[in-house]
Amino acid sequence: MISKATIDKIFSTIRVEEIVGEYVQLKRAGSNFKGLSPFHDEKTPSFVVSPSKQIWKDFSSGKGGTAISFLMEIENFTYPEALRHAAKKYGIEIEEDKREYTEEEKQQQTDKELLYKIHEVANDFFQHQLFDTEEGRSIGYSYFKERELRDEIIRKFQLGYSPEQKNAFTEFALDKGYSKDILEKSGLSIFPDHAQDGVDRFRERVIFPIHSFSGRVLGFGARILKNNVKTAKYLNSPETEIYHKSNVLYGLNQSKQSISKHNLCLLVEGYMDVITLHQAGIENVVSSSGTALTVEQIKLIKRLTENVTILFDGDSAGIKASFRSIDMLLSESMNIRILLFPDGDDPDSFSRKHPQEYVENFIKNEARDFIDFKAEILLKEAAEDPIKKAEAIRDIVKSVAFVTNALKQEIYLKEISNRFGLSEQSLFNELNVQKQIKNQQVSSAQRPAVANQVKLEKVADVFETVNPLLILEEKLVELMLKYGDRVLDRKDEEDQDFQITVIEEIIAHLEEDSYEVQSPLNQKIIEEIKFGISENQLRSGDFFKTLMDEDITGKVADALVEPYETSDWAKHQIFFSTEEEVLPKIVQDVIFRHKREYILKIVNDMKAELSETESNDETYRKIILLNQLRKQLDEKLYRIL
Repeated sequence: MISKATIDKIFSTIRVEEIVGEYVQLKRAGSNFKGLSPFHDEKTPSFVVSPSKQIWKDFSSGKGGTAISFLMEIENFTYPEALRHAAKKYGIEIEEDKREYTEEEKQQQTDKELLYKIHEVANDFFQHQLFDTEEGRSIGYSYFKERELRDEIIRKFQLGYSPEQKNAFTEFALDKGYSKDILEKSGLSIFPDHAQDGVDRFRERVIFPIHSFSGRVLGFGARILKNNVKTAKYLNSPETEIYHKSNVLYGLNQSKQSISKHNLCLLVEGYMDVITLHQAGIENVVSSSGTALTVEQIKLIKRLTENVTILFDGDSAGIKASFRSIDMLLSESMNIRILLFPDGDDPDSFSRKHPQEYVENFIKNEARDFIDFKAEILLKEAAEDPIKKAEAIRDIVKSVAFVTNALKQEIYLKEISNRFGLSEQSLFNELNVQKQIKNQQVSSAQRPAVANQVKLEKVADVFETVNPLLILEEKLVELMLKYGDRVLDRKDEEDQDFQITVIEEIIAHLEEDSYEVQSPLNQKIIEEIKFGISENQLRSGDFFKTLMDEDITGKVADALVEPYETSDWAKHQIFFSTEEEVLPKIVQDVIFRHKREYILKIVNDMKAELSETESNDETYRKIILLNQLRKQLDEKLYRIL
């Protein structure tokens, strides 16, 4: 178990803007940063990161918390995994509490955690085979050297080798105590009837580990080196609980910072294209690993940039098939350019032939707009055939229909109009036709789901669902989280000055009225605060950030980050008091309002029980006294205002 001292050191060292910035393209907005939500589709940024409070809040999905909770959310880390990942990033040594684990704790290692672990073990095994065995160096290492890769690049991408022995890794893993079941689930080993000892999936191949955004190994790609074997040239890990090829981009972990820095992602076809461009000093590059580009992969890129340049081999047979990828990128509001290398070249060979500056300039100057690209490919096929030419133009306009921004659509149509000498009106008419076709296709695809929906029942009146007492309770908890240790100047009944903290005043109010907390989450927070008081500690927002409770850290984010904080009102000559400046009045106001609503609840409960009570005189007397107290509170509230 990670020691409390280490956890405190991690939280005091890490920076939420740095950790989140590896996954989301952040832009300065006042004292905060803003970006597009990584959890929810949106056009306008509503994801806020507060460096001063070390909190993030996603207003589109409602999620929020600390840097650690962000890692847990986006990477599906457990709390200890997120802490270890952050510690590694910031060079913090992990100290463990020395104690025996209970049987229950030992069994908490899920299949998912074991899958991550077995892939780490396999990755180390394959790298060891490549560098430290005679077979690995003579076959695998020699292959990478023939491809002119330097040792630092081989190590950067953790390339490896799986030996010829049919069960070398399987035997190694079994000796380490891993079960056949987990080896089979990982896809690293196969256990057919004729080979009970198991067979390595990737034997006799060089290995390309596939990493998650944060750097965990999810699976492997492997290339066979023998030409006389009738099997697939490349072999990938099968789909597992942790590896879904449609959700992964090869090289993203190594390239994410460069993509964000250059505000541009280069998209290539193969593993070696990514690796050799990195070796050439061009690091803002990823590959879809030989699979058709997916929406999930596009969203990974969009976290870092909206600009994509697709790099194609000069003689690639799949260029026309790429049109679907272009349409998908356009529909996700990406800005696209396409680059064709000279015949006989691909990114790998081209980057090895030329120096870095030449390659960078070639990509910058030769990349073309998608309209130019599609026009060249389609019109070359159409030649002088007017019908085929019309179809080619229609295909280009079809892509424009996927553009979500109306202004961009108009600019693209003007460009097509100028290029082909067509009237803008005819192109707009064709665009409307293509939009209708696209909408019909979407509607058709969604119709079965709509047909199966349960008929909606009448929604209850919104006012019947509002609980004012709970709303005010939430505000009291929020005030304690935000300003718990702030000292308030007060006067007692004898007009004597005294001081009290926000936490102490609110807790005294709750205990005075024997109030029953409405929300279980608020109850947990209040109990922690009370325990802190008993230990002479004031537990406000900073304390709760370090707790291993996603619900609580989310609550802290709700309290500490507000949507309007990123607005710079002063530049518009608009000035107003902040909540902090009028805090004494706000705390008092909320306490009085909460007390008033609590009295109303008690009165209503009493009225509901009147018909069931044999003697109602005492109940009536209590109701009268409570109503008098409520009127006194109304007067106090009026004076505060």
